[in-house]
Amino acid sequence: MADGPAIQDAYPEDVSHCYGCGRLNEIGHQIKTRPDDDGTVTEFTPEPFHTAVPGYAYGGVVASIIDCHSTGSASIFAMQRDGKKVGADPSPRFVTGHLEVDYLLPTPLGAMLLTGRLVELAGRKAIVETDLSVDGVVTAKGSAILVEIPEDRWQLPG
Repeated sequence: MADGPAIQDAYPEDVSHCYGCGRLNEIGHQIKTRPDDDGTVTEFTPEPFHTAVPGYAYGGVVASIIDCHSTGSASIFAMQRDGKKVGADPSPRFVTGHLEVDYLLPTPLGAMLLTGRLVELAGRKAIVETDLSVDGVVTAKGSAILVEIPEDRWQLPG
């Protein structure tokens, strides 16, 4: 497993509340994504309440973890492009524009390893592919199109 700071720990506070990866969401998954060789890595162990059928994870948690791993990966890849180190600078924050998940096999309720690789990074757009495996067996694959949130953030209506 990769060492060093996780990208989610460097997100600005106003965008750190995500259920999947927000460090400020006390009941969320709080996943941690780190650079690893030419890609990214996240470890996540689901809880018994993440069950679909006995012994296997609910597909929604699989998609959620792939989604948040992908946004974190896009942030890491953008920082690497800009010559910045995770944890040394505030990180950019990406949101999902499109997510596809292919469920290859039922995913056991065990320690999940997610590995990400960059497909494309152009301006504020990133495309990341993710493999989710348990005990070395890939059970799901994701492909995500991510968009960097502008520094001035979005404005919610109201």
